[in-house]
Amino acid sequence: MSGSQYVDSEGLLRTAPVREQGNIYKPHNRSMAEELSEKTMHDVHTKEIDLVSRDPKRLNDDVVKIDFEDVIAEPDGTHSFDGIWKASFTTFTVTKYWFYRLLSAIFGIPLALIWGIYFAILSFLHIWAVVPCIRSYLIEIQCISRVYSICIHTFCDPLFEAIGKMFSTIRATVRKEI
Repeated sequence: MSGSQYVDSEGLLRTAPVREQGNIYKPHNRSMAEELSEKTMHDVHTKEIDLVSRDPKRLNDDVVKIDFEDVIAEPDGTHSFDGIWKASFTTFTVTKYWFYRLLSAIFGIPLALIWGIYFAILSFLHIWAVVPCIRSYLIEIQCISRVYSICIHTFCDPLFEAIGKMFSTIRATVRKEI
């Protein structure tokens, strides 16, 4: 609203002050525009998902990379007909592919809902119950630790110091006799 006019609370027409850098939402200078664009936060709910790499953190690398060769193998000297081998490969691959898609279509969304609810509850409990309990415990245990430390220094330190002085006069020598 730089340079625009407005009516104040007394009814007088006033001019809004002009900023050299422009409006904070639409800056005139480049440095401020770049600074604002760097600080832009991305909303987690509207971020784009990668439809090509669906496991970017490699969670299932060792679990579900099962191909035909990992399950069915014919050793040297024991081979079926080439046509049977090719048909078996195609049947295995296509069945695995489409059955996975069918199962994900049927159970994917309900399980995503269940896991979403589970992790929301887990997050809620962690934020609102676990961390405050731990913080409370640490604050309360600090007082107890001071009392415990005073008791140890009062009763145990003199006892152990006396025992140490008592045994400090004992000398041990080792002789090797041949």
